[in-house]
Amino acid sequence: MKKICVCQEFLTEAHKRKIQETAEAAGFTPCFFTPDQFEEAKACLQDCEVLYAHSVDLLRAAPASLRWYCCSYAGVDPYCKDPALFANPDCMLTNSSCYGVTIAEHVVMVLLMLLRRMPEYEEVIRNRSWSNQLPIRSIRDNEFTLLGMGNIGFNVAQRLRGMGASRIVGLSRSGKAREDVYDETFPISALDEVLPRTRNLIMALPGTAETIHILNKERLALLPEGAYLINVGRGTAIDQDALIEALNSGHLGGAALDVMDPEPLPEDHPLWSAKNLVLTPHVSGNMTLGYTCDRNVEMFCEDLENYAAGRPLNSLVDRSRGY
Repeated sequence: MKKICVCQEFLTEAHKRKIQETAEAAGFTPCFFTPDQFEEAKACLQDCEVLYAHSVDLLRAAPASLRWYCCSYAGVDPYCKDPALFANPDCMLTNSSCYGVTIAEHVVMVLLMLLRRMPEYEEVIRNRSWSNQLPIRSIRDNEFTLLGMGNIGFNVAQRLRGMGASRIVGLSRSGKAREDVYDETFPISALDEVLPRTRNLIMALPGTAETIHILNKERLALLPEGAYLINVGRGTAIDQDALIEALNSGHLGGAALDVMDPEPLPEDHPLWSAKNLVLTPHVSGNMTLGYTCDRNVEMFCEDLENYAAGRPLNSLVDRSRGY
């Protein structure tokens, strides 16, 4: 029986049973570890051809016999930026894009906070004042632009549609049409044309060389006055100094960031005091929702069956592109 090294902190006994049953049916023996058992996992890994984890250090310790690394996170930019992490240059990399539901719910939460002026009302309450007539907006009959049309973008678009959004525009690398949830789609190369008519911009981009500061000072200026911005992709996608300026000047109506650069955000960083900004410490995804954990394991097991049968892996990452 060939071996699989599984090193995760979120697995329940039910998850382990599912992995065990799938692995044994495919001719594998899984060995389970938690991240605080690093040395034990590292020793086991030397005889494994499959690794299911989210550890740069563990991958770096893997032998050239490793043939598949299943990362249980969606973001795999650390592994794509440094090919030297793979002793076997042909080792396959998959990610677990199972965060669409939980991140979409987070987007709806912070979007409503912005539309209903919660940052300003929180300031009113902190000052023990009583002002309750700020004009608010709704998701209903509103227009939204999604920069990034992957699993997260799809789930966000579905929920916005269900809440009465009048128009949803999507941008992706290809600009491929998705009439099931988007009214119109564009390639990212058309971003400068789309931004001037964007009232609500939701960013869910992977961390690649092409996405660094894709929303720079010039593009922030293209957004209409009073526009709202949400980022749940990578903090590097936004020029944060320019964002702070756009918020404090009143050009933007508000923003919500679940991702920043750097993370954790230093205590003296000016983002902390920017106007009308909702900050959360990279919590929109994570392995804190039961459904996310269940789907993560399901995706690994589905691809384990594919791997054993010699079929293409569903979640295969193109390391040259970064996703």
